[in-house]
Amino acid sequence: MTLSGRSICPKCKHQIAWYDLVPLFSWLILRGKCRYCKNRISLQYPLVELSTGLIFLLLALQFENQNFSLVNLFFWIFFSFCLIIIFVYDLKHMIIPDEIIYPAMILSLVYIIVLGILSGDITVSLKHLVSGIGAGGFFYFLAEISQGKWMGGGDIKLAGFIGFALGGVLSVAALYTGFILGAFFGLGLIVLRKKEFSSKIPFAPFMISGAFLAFFLSEQINNFYASIMLL
Repeated sequence: MTLSGRSICPKCKHQIAWYDLVPLFSWLILRGKCRYCKNRISLQYPLVELSTGLIFLLLALQFENQNFSLVNLFFWIFFSFCLIIIFVYDLKHMIIPDEIIYPAMILSLVYIIVLGILSGDITVSLKHLVSGIGAGGFFYFLAEISQGKWMGGGDIKLAGFIGFALGGVLSVAALYTGFILGAFFGLGLIVLRKKEFSSKIPFAPFMISGAFLAFFLSEQINNFYASIMLL
């Protein structure tokens, strides 16, 4: 919540000073509590701040090592922002907000068109386009045969966005990794009796984890795929 452009504590409504908003350090100094009412501040906030910082650090290293263009850099910053927001929102509310996913999909389509133009090879754009449609179509198929029990509309759009952005082998690797992570997490909750087989869990965080892993390990994944094709 905000008041006059400043953050306020949702419990006691006190304005939070700027020095209480320094990522991670303020949470540690205040021992995870509001300075005024002493109510606990959720661990979610420092974890999101830490994860965001690490992702952008890795993003900077990725582009420094591979000398990508500014167009790529700006898009992947946008891509990362969208995925972080969706990750947290779906984890808390089990909803992927249309206000985020629709602009993300539109900009990703613009990006892949520009990518094809800059590379002088329109097939690059077509590969990303087919990947997005294929990923979204596969998730739509799963949603249809399960009558919405396995996947929701938001998952379909997110799969399409990841497919458009990553394209080809990387999008397959991202979604496959997401399925593996989701299966292990779900089985773990069942073993611990935290969930039942019929229980629903948000799937977007696993897809997003797979997308980040595929992007940051893109060179290794592409090399592995190339080695298989040569066999």
